[in-house]
Amino acid sequence: MATRKERLVIVGGDAAGMSAASQVRRMRSDVEIIAFERGAFTSYALCGLPYYVAGYVAEWSQLIARTPEAHRRNGIDVRLRTEVIGLDLARREVIALDHEQRREYREPFDQLVLATGARPRELAVPGRDAAGIFTLHGIEEAQALVDWLARERPQRAAVVGGGYIGIEIAEAFRARGLATALIEAGEQVMPMLDPDMAELVEKALREEQVTVLTKAPVEAFATRGGRVGAVITPAGEIAADVVVIGIGVEPNSELARAAGLVVGERNAVHVDDRCRTSEPGIWAAGDCADVSHRLLGRSVYFPLGTTANKQGRICGLNLGGRDARFPGIVGTAITRFGDTEIARTGLSEREARAAGLSVITGHVRSTTRSGYFPGASWMTVKMLAEESTGRLLGAQIVGGPGAGKRIDTVATALSAGLTLEEFIYLDLAYAPPFSPVWDPVVVAARKLAREA
Repeated sequence: MATRKERLVIVGGDAAGMSAASQVRRMRSDVEIIAFERGAFTSYALCGLPYYVAGYVAEWSQLIARTPEAHRRNGIDVRLRTEVIGLDLARREVIALDHEQRREYREPFDQLVLATGARPRELAVPGRDAAGIFTLHGIEEAQALVDWLARERPQRAAVVGGGYIGIEIAEAFRARGLATALIEAGEQVMPMLDPDMAELVEKALREEQVTVLTKAPVEAFATRGGRVGAVITPAGEIAADVVVIGIGVEPNSELARAAGLVVGERNAVHVDDRCRTSEPGIWAAGDCADVSHRLLGRSVYFPLGTTANKQGRICGLNLGGRDARFPGIVGTAITRFGDTEIARTGLSEREARAAGLSVITGHVRSTTRSGYFPGASWMTVKMLAEESTGRLLGAQIVGGPGAGKRIDTVATALSAGLTLEEFIYLDLAYAPPFSPVWDPVVVAARKLAREA
């Protein structure tokens, strides 16, 4: 009687799950790999959806990095529209529901990777179910929004939430010529930035004729004939023919919690640096899992596609026989609104003080190129360091084209644990078309060093 191959089951067919599956397949041919995906797509660029809505990406198919058929050719049994609805850890089985066949069945596993991702946070207010109100967390949702825009030809748009997705959707609506309002319940747009830097983002939004409302929690949606007509806030009604809600995400961790796995911040599945959960043989990666923050020295929930791919690879390497560890994140992220680039890494001033750190901060306003060179645009850098040691703690950048990706230099320095003095003398590239002779991030460090 033939011996059954070791079986790896992946729950979730996007970045983390398929990175893990593909890595295992590269290292081992003796493992049977089954990947369950409740949707119709695998390995797609979730971060590209706002740009598909804007029309910058012509076809949604361009966002597919690897199709289910490509994964199957690679020896991965991808099962679409099949949702894992339960884990039986005692029997080492997943309980799956095939939505197309309307059939429930069990599949045994030896190793299991939970890569169930996240879902949009909901807004439970009257009128939420009206036609014309969308979230944007999958290709199907993006298709539905694009179809609505083409069919209904709305003139007035509202975006609820002033974070990354809100900023990007506001750009998409303005690119389509819609009158756009951005509605944020908190004190400022881009709450992951400090208020002084968020002011620069709000200014850029207003300059592009986006109506910005802060401290304006949504109380209800006004509807007419089953369709959205306005967003009701304490500041009054904001007329809107189409609305996108982008108020953040929360981890899809119900399977893990029901099975008794340990969860951490915001109910994300807690994993160690090898991406192991609290149960032997069960791994987790991506937007359903937490991650270690190198500066805070603890696990946080910081869902990003980059982290999902890295954690998936770590899972795959360990399942393939290596001893791989994920060193953690420093909290780097970037987006843009039109020509204004917005980036951050490390800790904000608010986060650093909340962590009990004594910090010094400094601002520099400079240009992306030598000031005399054509095409130079403004940029503002805010940098933080620990007062007692001079250790870099973080930076935020808001500026024109060419500003944002400078955040990677600071992220690298944070990962290396550099001090201000060490950072100042990094051998960075210079030529007038690319930067001033002293790059703005270095100038910010010099300013902080004088204050330390």
